[in-house]
Amino acid sequence: MPSTDHPKAPRRLRLWPPAMWLRAAFAFALVFGCALLGASAGELSAPPPPPSPPPAANAEVGPDPEVTPVAPDSPRASMRSFVELCRGGDYAEAARYLDVPPRANGAVLAQRLKAVLDRHLWLEVETLSPQPQGDTQDNLGAGVEQLGKIPTRTGPQPVRLVRRTTPDGVRWIFSRATVERVDEWYARLEDRWLRDHLPPALLRPGPRELLWWQWLALPVLALAGWLVGAVLSYLIRAALRRVIARTESTLDDVLLGGARGPFTFAAALLVITAALPWLGLYLPAEEFLDKVLRAGVFVAVFWFALRTIDAVGGRLLAAPATRDNPAARSLVPLMGRIAKVAIVIIGVIAVLSELGYPVASLIAGLGIGGVALALAAQKTVENLFGSVAIGIDRPFQVGDFVKVDALLGTVESIGLRSTRIRTLDRTIVTIPNGKLADLQIESFTARDRIRLACVLGIEHDTSPDQLRAIVEECERALREHPKIWPDDIVVRFIGVGPSSLDVEVTAWFQTSDFAEFRDIRQSMLITFLQIIDMAGSRLAYPTQTLHVAPRGGERPQPEAAAAGGFANGQRAPRRAPSAEAPPSR
Repeated sequence: MPSTDHPKAPRRLRLWPPAMWLRAAFAFALVFGCALLGASAGELSAPPPPPSPPPAANAEVGPDPEVTPVAPDSPRASMRSFVELCRGGDYAEAARYLDVPPRANGAVLAQRLKAVLDRHLWLEVETLSPQPQGDTQDNLGAGVEQLGKIPTRTGPQPVRLVRRTTPDGVRWIFSRATVERVDEWYARLEDRWLRDHLPPALLRPGPRELLWWQWLALPVLALAGWLVGAVLSYLIRAALRRVIARTESTLDDVLLGGARGPFTFAAALLVITAALPWLGLYLPAEEFLDKVLRAGVFVAVFWFALRTIDAVGGRLLAAPATRDNPAARSLVPLMGRIAKVAIVIIGVIAVLSELGYPVASLIAGLGIGGVALALAAQKTVENLFGSVAIGIDRPFQVGDFVKVDALLGTVESIGLRSTRIRTLDRTIVTIPNGKLADLQIESFTARDRIRLACVLGIEHDTSPDQLRAIVEECERALREHPKIWPDDIVVRFIGVGPSSLDVEVTAWFQTSDFAEFRDIRQSMLITFLQIIDMAGSRLAYPTQTLHVAPRGGERPQPEAAAAGGFANGQRAPRRAPSAEAPPSR
């Protein structure tokens, strides 16, 4: 048995806490509640209102030429009366629209025929012909109208109306052949036993064309589906846990633990979908519940997306890079909340759209509101995305010494809106993150080594042998230093300057601490001075020699020329012009 303290050890089966049951109940209530919003109070409490009496055959057509008058002896008028009588439970009166065989119970046949039609051939009354003679283009002959076909084991069987003269006048009724097949069709209904034993009140249609006993059966079916789905979810997650136990990452374990609720909900939807045919739903009710189940699939998907955001956010907060970055620690929860809000909005729109509600106006309203919000919070959003860019790229961290354009200082804090930098003068400079993300940032803390670069100016009187010895000793001193980076050391004589022989020194020391580099630089510069002194030379001082032309164009003696020079950068005084010789130009 694997150890229980191992991160990949399987979890034991535990009973759900009350919070999980409440979430499950809320999920089901959300889906079915959204689906029932379209049902009006009148649909829930009262039967449909009685239809207005059809106009007479010779009634004048209204002002709309496209409206066709419905004749009282047309198939549409007869079937409309039959459906309304059946919905009201008056099956004895509805039997007047059947060609009932002798010694048969017309009321029972009318009730059974309505159940068969609702289950296999949903009757759209408005699609029937409003003319007294019916549809004369169906090739069935005059006085015959076919409503459709009922599927049977031997093949589809037609349901037809015929035009008959009755004591109440001319009307369209179900044919004798159709009525004689009613008992056979009714015997193959899935809910036949319930229809024979339930009270008549529970057999009447309710909202969304669901019978009242079906409305009572739905909560029981949902509870049974949830229990079976919980078992299926546990088995699936147990199989997946064995697979992900072989991986090194712990993110998949967190995702699998958070997927318990969505998996159970999806499995329950699958069980309910498989059990729906046993309810014997009518076509509108079946389409309605199909929409509800598809909406439930969206709920499960977006529920899992929310759990994924939580898992990824927790993993990011536990990462070493995030623990060392205060801005990232504050940014990750914020981005998680933003992502959750976006997921919820998209999920609500998807669920409402799947249930058939018009969401175009809602999306348009969100678009207009989003544009207004973007215009009002343009700078805020810019700074927010700037902080996201800084958190992702990480050009610097708190405590780094950086150069931003011409600004030098230490980063003190990285916020969601701005970053604060303490300058060398100990002042605080606040830079918005949106602007900072576009600036050139140079981080001195990120250096893996620091460069020493200087030029040694040696006096001109130094001999070549002395100069060569100075160069070699300086390079040897650099190579012997324990912190030197030996791959690139430059100590070379680079030229003769106006007042010195210039020797270039370039080397890198393996340290990122500038205070330590200061000590190294001081030590090496003192060593260079000692080497120059031991070689018998010295550093040159900037000097300038002024040559003054004598009278009569004679060249001055070297001693006189040397006496005319001034050291330390001082100029010789200008001589006043004499009367005998004009000043030279």
